[in-house]
Amino acid sequence: MTRLLLAGTGLIGERHLAHIDANPDLTLAGIIDPDPARRAHPTAPGFASIDDVDVPADGIVIATPTATHAPLTIAAAARGWHVLVEKPVAHSLDAADAMISAARQAHTHILVGHHRRHHPRVAKLKDIVASGRLGQPVVASLLWLMRKPDDYFAVDWRAGLDGAPIKQNLIHDVDMLRWLFGEVTDVVGLASNAIRGAARPESGGAVLRFGSGVTATLTYADTAPTPWGFEAGTGESPHIPHTAQDSLRVACTGGAVEFPSLRIWSGAAHWNERPIPSETEVEDGVPLMRQLEHFADVIAGRTAPLVDATSARANLEVILRIEATTGTMSAHRDAKRTGHIDEGN
Repeated sequence: MTRLLLAGTGLIGERHLAHIDANPDLTLAGIIDPDPARRAHPTAPGFASIDDVDVPADGIVIATPTATHAPLTIAAAARGWHVLVEKPVAHSLDAADAMISAARQAHTHILVGHHRRHHPRVAKLKDIVASGRLGQPVVASLLWLMRKPDDYFAVDWRAGLDGAPIKQNLIHDVDMLRWLFGEVTDVVGLASNAIRGAARPESGGAVLRFGSGVTATLTYADTAPTPWGFEAGTGESPHIPHTAQDSLRVACTGGAVEFPSLRIWSGAAHWNERPIPSETEVEDGVPLMRQLEHFADVIAGRTAPLVDATSARANLEVILRIEATTGTMSAHRDAKRTGHIDEGN
């Protein structure tokens, strides 16, 4: 039996809690939350802070605001607890480095919550691309286009840059693309806040170039209701209706594949030949639940973290490079509002 603490009971924390309670091989050691009502549980004790915890535990799931990830992870390492921390791994690269150092010194593991890697369809996509059956990957095109409800941003920390879809959503896509294609070497991006006028990017795009030679385009928005996005396409989130629409296409030298349908297109050597589609069967599963099972295996020493803090740090670095383009967005917005912008001819 693996004993897990849960820190944070927000949207993702509630899902972790439900999966821990439902898994007979896991036991909830306690809930850490400053709100007495939110940390209340019929069988597990509640604690206002990590320093108050006085029960034995094997690991901790950290589902709190990003700025708290580093101090909580470092404190957990000092207690000898393994950590499953939500993405992004930290609010800065220096904070991520401090987490990695603390875990190394304590001989504990950090698993980062890029749970999409635990989705059976993502694993199958990785197998298809890595197998070489479609030749060498050349380009990829990805969409994440949802309209978040306005009250989603009522939480203070979501009002600014940390609440933008870049760090909250696109970071998952960056992780998946890095798993498929390797490390990112170049980043170009644009952003807009033209719809809500918020102090954060609301929509935009990025172009990533990978060391493997692949180029990928990513288009995102939290202001546009569409059927295209990982959660909608896979149905993995209980908060987002399942559309079963593809949001990622990967083109290779010998064919192509769509995701999440995993429809493969092949049989065309050049543009005068008709591509032939074929379907790929795969058994679905709940990625958050599979991630917790994987975390239990990590704690038991049966496997290494699928997404460790070093890999998650690389995701964060790419995201910070995309975010660096938002200064242009703000300058353009402010200048246009005051009339001090040259719109060109």
